[in-house]
Amino acid sequence: MGWIIWLLIIAGALIALARLQASFRAWTIGVAAALVLLGATGLLNFWPGVLLWAVYLAIAVPLNVPQLRQRWLSEPLRARIRKVLPPMSETEREAIEAGTVWWEAELFRGSPQWRSLLSVPEPRLTEAEQAYLDGPVEELCRMLDNWEICSERNDLPPEVWDFIKRNHFFGMIIPEKYGGLEFSAYAHSQVVMKVSSRSPTAGVTVMVPNSLGPAELLLQYGTDEQKKYYLPRLADGREIPCFGLTGPDAGSDATAIPDYGIVCEGEHNGERVLGLRTTWEKRYITLGPVATVLGLAFKAYDPDGLLGDDEELGITCALIPTDTPGVDIGDRHDPLGTAFQNGPNSGKDVFIPLEWVIGGRDGVGHGWTMLMECLSTGRGISLPALGAGGGKFFARITGAYARIRRQFRLPIGRFEGIEEPLARIGARTYMMDSARLLTLSALDSGEKPGVVSAMLKHHNTEGYREIVNDAMDIHGGRGICEGPNNYLAVPYRATPVAITVEGANILTRSMIVFGQGAMRCHPYLIGEILAAQNDDPVEAQRDFDAALFEHLGYTTCNAARAFVYGLSRSRLAETPVDGPTGKYYRRLARMSAAFAFVADMTLLMLGGELKRKEKLSGRFADAMIYMFVCSAALKRFEDNGRPAEDLPLVEWSARYSLYQVQQALDEILRNFPVKSVGLALRWIVFPLGRRFRYPNDRAGRAVARLLLEPSAARDRLTAGIYVDQRPDDVTGRMEHALHLALQAEPIEERLRKRRLSKPPLQTQEAWLEELVNDGVIESGEAQTLREWEAARRAAIDVDHFPPAGQAAAKKKAASKKKAGGRKKAAAKKAASAGAEDAAAASKKTASPRSGT
Repeated sequence: MGWIIWLLIIAGALIALARLQASFRAWTIGVAAALVLLGATGLLNFWPGVLLWAVYLAIAVPLNVPQLRQRWLSEPLRARIRKVLPPMSETEREAIEAGTVWWEAELFRGSPQWRSLLSVPEPRLTEAEQAYLDGPVEELCRMLDNWEICSERNDLPPEVWDFIKRNHFFGMIIPEKYGGLEFSAYAHSQVVMKVSSRSPTAGVTVMVPNSLGPAELLLQYGTDEQKKYYLPRLADGREIPCFGLTGPDAGSDATAIPDYGIVCEGEHNGERVLGLRTTWEKRYITLGPVATVLGLAFKAYDPDGLLGDDEELGITCALIPTDTPGVDIGDRHDPLGTAFQNGPNSGKDVFIPLEWVIGGRDGVGHGWTMLMECLSTGRGISLPALGAGGGKFFARITGAYARIRRQFRLPIGRFEGIEEPLARIGARTYMMDSARLLTLSALDSGEKPGVVSAMLKHHNTEGYREIVNDAMDIHGGRGICEGPNNYLAVPYRATPVAITVEGANILTRSMIVFGQGAMRCHPYLIGEILAAQNDDPVEAQRDFDAALFEHLGYTTCNAARAFVYGLSRSRLAETPVDGPTGKYYRRLARMSAAFAFVADMTLLMLGGELKRKEKLSGRFADAMIYMFVCSAALKRFEDNGRPAEDLPLVEWSARYSLYQVQQALDEILRNFPVKSVGLALRWIVFPLGRRFRYPNDRAGRAVARLLLEPSAARDRLTAGIYVDQRPDDVTGRMEHALHLALQAEPIEERLRKRRLSKPPLQTQEAWLEELVNDGVIESGEAQTLREWEAARRAAIDVDHFPPAGQAAAKKKAASKKKAGGRKKAAAKKAASAGAEDAAAASKKTASPRSGT
């Protein structure tokens, strides 16, 4: 029995080293002490002991003796990195250094500090922000009709445009001193989410000026004169902004834009001033067709040295009034019939004075930094809000439909085939909103988490796509028939828009998330790269070796944690809470350690080659995303006071996320470039195999049932979207019918128990009268059933139109009949006039002669 105690002591000491992020030297001492104890207690026999000591010394001595380590490891590795990696350009450095790292770094490094996560304050609205949501935002939503906007006008109605401008929807991020609303990131997100849940077209219209647009750039980088002139005009809608970045030959790779501006002198307001003669061609520019001021990104060149010695000045951002001579604002694109204003624009040799450059003369060449900072804001607020709003809308409306729509005399939501997609809709909505809320907490605390923003944009827009597909499957024909009563068609068509813009999701997943995440979140990688590229060999060798030695300790800690946590089935990992969710914190800590170790070994094996291994990079991105989402769902449950009704949502979300992290790591190891290394890593990361499973049917059933009837949990899940209760509204009739269903179902159940059903040849009204007369139900109950039946039919009915040919024939016939009527009337009038003329002539001819 004593040997068990000694093994537990040794294991405990090693776990303590791992949790304390011990240095490699501490690990060397700890492992040596463990070997000595094993030998002294007789737990380690002679020859196995000799073998272990030989392996230990072969590793420990070269790595702990600086001269040996530098000669055999750090110097060859530094030379390899210097040879493989090209010197880091200023553009790359700016992209890497843009924004800040936050909670994602904790997960990336394998030792998440849960108390730090739970101490992040929950986002809150001020009284003014709440009043705005309850007032102007609610009123705007009531004004919006997707059928009118997308099928009849192909634009927002004029009164909606006026309302948006008058109520400063374009000025949410602009400070009050400039006439804006000065909302928090959370309030900004809530507005976009609510408007988008009613109309994607209006949501996009509102979000763009408040994300990647002139206002954001001016606030951070504009001159005082630019701020004083433009910000008040942007806030009250006198100026409508757009921003031109994407062109035919450059999209996500903004550094490749061919658009240019050449520094020169030109005429402006009757004076000879210094400026740039710009030429560009842009497309996919939201609000472009109606914009009055164009934000433009282009490369600046100074061949005559008018601004300094450098000819290539870099990416530059400027504000150009769209009525400037030479600006061609273009026509419109048609983004899948969703009707928001979007189109191309171009310019040829358009002269702009330096005062139009954002930041003035000092802003020339600094556009890349501006874009990197502002893109993270747009990714972190606008599109995730649209995705979460869509998820909440689909969850609420689809749950209501599944309760109202019946087959085999049962609500379809009771069938297991419908429960499955309903569960995905509910839980994915919970995950999307949880990740949104956690990110907004970071933004409102002053963080600019570029990696998190990219992860969130990808997750929420992909989640939107998965949810709308499930919603469409459940609705069936109700969802595919176009018309004023179809509330799914426009959101369904809009799905690819969010996935494509502000960095297409394929690129975001395969290159940005892990590519930027590894550089920003790894504690030693960027330092090692900079040291390797240092031209001073003595300083480079010293700095690189020091970083590498610390890196070895970091890797050892993560390997130990991953193995021990895996061997103990996560039981030895830490958790900040007790109760049913505690195990998920432990499992996530295990996956975090496994991820950190595998990522470290992959970076070591591939180095710069990882840039071209986009499939591996994409799988690492998947793991990062779901670790973040899982932690967000767990935190949300705590922030909400751990309501028991929400437990199915958080458990499904955690199980699904952990399963996805496990699958991503498994795919990485299956496709590891060196198969033997992949097998060794698998033994460390999954010592007992892959233990996490997809959420089971019982968990899915519990989530699905939350969507089928009104409850506090359903309201929390869908909080913040527009909910209409009017029976004549396209979505209000669903809410109305759901409430009537709950009143009618007990009456129907009583009739079923008595085996009473409407005879096939009898009308509903006659049957109800008979039941009342027989005393089976009361007159009030009969009225409830009447109202329920009318509401049910209104909720499930679809639009129908005359066949196109028949409609055209009728129109042609009506037009012909009308024309024929006009022709007959003209002929009759002409005939009448002719008869009058003939009568007059006859009268004149028949007058008496004066004598005979």
